[in-house]
Amino acid sequence: MGKYIDLTAANFEATLADGVSLVDFWAPWCGPCRMIAPVIEELAADYDGKANICKVNTDEEQDIAVKFGIRSIPTIMFFKNGEMVDQVVGAQSKQALAEKIDALLA
Repeated sequence: MGKYIDLTAANFEATLADGVSLVDFWAPWCGPCRMIAPVIEELAADYDGKANICKVNTDEEQDIAVKFGIRSIPTIMFFKNGEMVDQVVGAQSKQALAEKIDALLA
Protein backbone atom coordinates (compact mmCIF):
# COMPACT_ATOMS: atom_id res chain seq x y z
CA MET A 1 0.00 0.00 0.00
CA GLY A 2 1.49 3.30 -1.09
CA LYS A 3 1.87 6.29 1.13
CA TYR A 4 2.38 9.84 0.02
CA ILE A 5 5.86 11.34 0.29
CA ASP A 6 6.44 14.29 2.64
CA LEU A 7 8.62 16.69 0.70
CA THR A 8 11.19 18.93 2.35
CA ALA A 9 13.95 21.16 1.02
CA ALA A 10 16.28 18.16 1.47
CA ASN A 11 14.39 15.71 -0.77
CA PHE A 12 12.27 17.92 -3.06
CA GLU A 13 14.36 18.00 -6.24
CA ALA A 14 15.63 14.42 -6.01
CA THR A 15 12.09 13.05 -5.50
CA LEU A 16 10.66 14.95 -8.48
CA ALA A 17 13.63 14.45 -10.83
CA ASP A 18 12.33 11.29 -12.54
CA GLY A 19 8.85 10.36 -13.69
CA VAL A 20 5.48 11.87 -12.83
CA SER A 21 4.75 13.55 -9.52
CA LEU A 22 1.73 15.20 -7.92
CA VAL A 23 2.62 17.72 -5.20
CA ASP A 24 -0.06 18.93 -2.79
CA PHE A 25 0.89 22.22 -1.11
CA TRP A 26 -1.13 22.31 2.13
CA ALA A 27 -1.18 23.47 5.76
CA PRO A 28 -2.68 21.87 8.89
CA TRP A 29 -5.03 24.82 9.53
CA CYS A 30 -6.49 24.79 5.99
CA GLY A 31 -10.03 23.35 5.82
CA PRO A 32 -10.04 22.48 2.10
CA CYS A 33 -6.58 20.90 2.54
CA ARG A 34 -7.95 18.59 5.24
CA MET A 35 -10.92 17.84 2.99
CA ILE A 36 -8.75 16.52 0.15
CA ALA A 37 -6.20 14.74 2.38
CA PRO A 38 -8.04 11.38 2.07
CA VAL A 39 -8.08 11.79 -1.74
CA ILE A 40 -4.30 12.34 -1.74
CA GLU A 41 -3.84 9.21 0.38
CA GLU A 42 -6.04 7.17 -1.99
CA LEU A 43 -4.07 8.42 -5.00
CA ALA A 44 -0.82 7.45 -3.25
CA ALA A 45 -2.13 3.89 -2.94
CA ASP A 46 -3.55 3.82 -6.48
CA TYR A 47 -0.35 5.10 -8.12
CA ASP A 48 2.18 3.28 -5.93
CA GLY A 49 5.12 2.45 -8.17
CA LYS A 50 3.74 4.51 -11.07
CA ALA A 51 3.84 8.13 -9.85
CA ASN A 52 5.06 10.06 -6.82
CA ILE A 53 2.21 11.43 -4.73
CA CYS A 54 3.71 14.09 -2.49
CA LYS A 55 2.74 16.74 0.05
CA VAL A 56 4.50 19.94 1.12
CA ASN A 57 3.50 21.49 4.45
CA THR A 58 3.74 25.19 3.53
CA ASP A 59 4.06 26.21 7.19
CA GLU A 60 7.18 24.06 7.61
CA GLU A 61 8.65 24.44 4.10
CA GLN A 62 8.09 28.12 3.35
CA ASP A 63 11.10 28.33 1.01
CA ILE A 64 9.54 25.77 -1.35
CA ALA A 65 6.17 27.57 -1.24
CA VAL A 66 7.86 30.89 -2.05
CA LYS A 67 9.90 29.33 -4.88
CA PHE A 68 6.69 28.16 -6.59
CA GLY A 69 4.69 31.30 -5.78
CA ILE A 70 2.09 29.49 -3.70
CA ARG A 71 -0.55 32.07 -2.75
CA SER A 72 -3.57 29.86 -2.11
CA ILE A 73 -3.77 26.40 -0.63
CA PRO A 74 -4.43 23.75 -1.48
CA THR A 75 -2.41 24.18 -4.66
CA ILE A 76 -1.67 20.94 -6.48
CA MET A 77 1.16 20.91 -8.98
CA PHE A 78 2.03 18.21 -11.47
CA PHE A 79 5.65 17.55 -12.42
CA LYS A 80 7.19 15.42 -15.14
CA ASN A 81 10.92 14.69 -14.88
CA GLY A 82 11.42 17.65 -12.55
CA GLU A 83 9.51 20.20 -14.64
CA MET A 84 6.22 21.66 -13.46
CA VAL A 85 3.71 20.97 -16.24
CA ASP A 86 0.30 21.74 -14.70
CA GLN A 87 -1.35 23.04 -11.55
CA VAL A 88 -4.78 23.40 -9.98
CA VAL A 89 -5.81 25.56 -7.04
CA GLY A 90 -8.46 24.51 -4.53
CA ALA A 91 -9.99 21.19 -3.61
CA GLN A 92 -10.36 18.85 -6.59
CA SER A 93 -12.12 15.53 -7.09
CA LYS A 94 -10.10 12.33 -7.07
CA GLN A 95 -11.22 11.70 -10.64
CA ALA A 96 -9.97 15.11 -11.84
CA LEU A 97 -6.56 14.56 -10.25
CA ALA A 98 -6.31 10.97 -11.50
CA GLU A 99 -7.09 12.10 -15.08
CA LYS A 100 -4.21 14.60 -14.97
CA ILE A 101 -1.81 11.95 -13.63
CA ASP A 102 -2.97 9.43 -16.24
CA ALA A 103 -2.43 11.97 -19.04
CA LEU A 104 1.15 12.55 -17.87
CA LEU A 105 1.83 8.81 -17.59
CA ALA A 106 0.49 8.13 -21.10
